[in-house]
Amino acid sequence: MQQREEKQLEAAVESLISRVAHVKNALHSFIYKLENEYERLTWPSVLDNFALLSGQLNTINKLLKNEKTPSFRNQVIIPLLLSPDRDEDLAKLTELRVPVFSHEIVPDYLRTKPDPEVEEQEKQLSVEAARIGPEVAQKQIQTLNKLCSNLLEKLNNPRDDRDSETAAIRQSKPSFNPADTNALVGAVAFGKGLSKCRPPGPVAPGHPGQGPMMSGGPTLQQVTIGGGSVQQAGMGGPVAPQQQGQPGRRPGELG
Repeated sequence: MQQREEKQLEAAVESLISRVAHVKNALHSFIYKLENEYERLTWPSVLDNFALLSGQLNTINKLLKNEKTPSFRNQVIIPLLLSPDRDEDLAKLTELRVPVFSHEIVPDYLRTKPDPEVEEQEKQLSVEAARIGPEVAQKQIQTLNKLCSNLLEKLNNPRDDRDSETAAIRQSKPSFNPADTNALVGAVAFGKGLSKCRPPGPVAPGHPGQGPMMSGGPTLQQVTIGGGSVQQAGMGGPVAPQQQGQPGRRPGELG
């Protein structure tokens, strides 16, 4: 009887290892496509890969729930040898994922329960869930369902929303004047519409009535006062001297 149970256990373990290997190969293939063939990868192909993985996992669940499969929960795994040295056979068996079977990694690989921190968090969540009354929980469920429904509605009708937003934008009045914009661009780029005024600075020789700028001070300005022209020196510039022997003329008045 014991030998029969051992044979059934070995057959179940071999079948489980084979199924898990299929899942691992499918995952490797899918990850390779995502990393190297993402430009040619289509959404139907992604869905096919997900469907393949889902089917393989369902097969493993059916295998574990089968009546002929012995209960793995009743089996106990005891480490017979722990060593800090590298084990080549173990590394080859685990594809270099577990090269050493030491006291440091055994609690993680042979753990049958979550970490103590995770268990404590689960207890806290259970206590908080128990504190909420049925009415409050029902209200929260209704609120969450409403939010999910609104989100799904927006995701299912994105085109209609975009079309309505585009139509609203087209119907709204523009916030700028195209004529003013074109005039501003023409003035900045081509000087269109600007008055032709000479900037201050030295003037090229050869133009009548205009001489070079005097060094050391600003140029003279000619203004008309009472029908006569008077030259006034700029701030800090030289003042024209008064001519002698000419009666009837005021100081500063030219002939």
